[in-house]
Amino acid sequence: MGGMTPPRLTDRPALLRLRAGADALFLRERVADETEDRLKEVNRRFTAPAVVTPFPQVWRERLPGARLVTDDPLLDLEAGAHDLVIHDLCLHWADDPVGQIAQCARALRPDGLFLATVFGGETLAPLRRALAEAEVEATGGLSPRILPMADIRAWGDLPARAGLVMPVADWLSYEVSYDSPLALMRDLRRMGEGNALAGRLRRPTRRAVLLGAAARHPLTAEGRAIARFEVITLVAWAPAPGQPRPLRPGSAVHRLADAIEAARQTARAAGAEALPGVSQP
Repeated sequence: MGGMTPPRLTDRPALLRLRAGADALFLRERVADETEDRLKEVNRRFTAPAVVTPFPQVWRERLPGARLVTDDPLLDLEAGAHDLVIHDLCLHWADDPVGQIAQCARALRPDGLFLATVFGGETLAPLRRALAEAEVEATGGLSPRILPMADIRAWGDLPARAGLVMPVADWLSYEVSYDSPLALMRDLRRMGEGNALAGRLRRPTRRAVLLGAAARHPLTAEGRAIARFEVITLVAWAPAPGQPRPLRPGSAVHRLADAIEAARQTARAAGAEALPGVSQP
């Protein structure tokens, strides 16, 4: 987007091969459940939804009639055709995540809702550290192995850059228990989240690296490996006339301190001991 070609992060054919063999979609199912719950809290009935997802089977029964498209660099979405666009847990593989969001924004009708889920920076942090340390010890260097993962502040900035308004970002943490770190590593491939980086080494990972990472990964008292997946949710709206907008910085008519002091005086006059949420001098 914007006339510049983003650097190539993902080996797209390799990623599609990983996804084709994926048969462990439990985490995606759980995230989709949470997305459904969020949509129920929105006081609106969506009649023309679309979902950008690598696994359409997760959404067919959840949003019957929704347009389901893959997360190709050029999304198969018609401009202004949808009142809801969901980007389902795949922005982390995009070479141009802002471009992906901008295409979703273009597909929205005025005042349409954009909702995206994406893995955050704390996802699999112990495994990432263990793999890096084990590879340095076994080979003397590091190869591209783990996706660069942004934190909630970085992800939260993207919808506005794509032209959407009233953006909100929050996160939930999902923990999965495994018999061993090696079982966790195997399961990542079954999730379709193995190494599909464009700059990866094109040979199998050395056994010494895998065993070294397994030895370094923290375990519970019961000897189990806990995988933590941080899932960030981004929510924003397509611009429309009459939408509420935040005030410009510095445009407030009254000082916050004056409002708090007025509330304190009202509370004291009523005999209240403290105003909830405001400390007393």
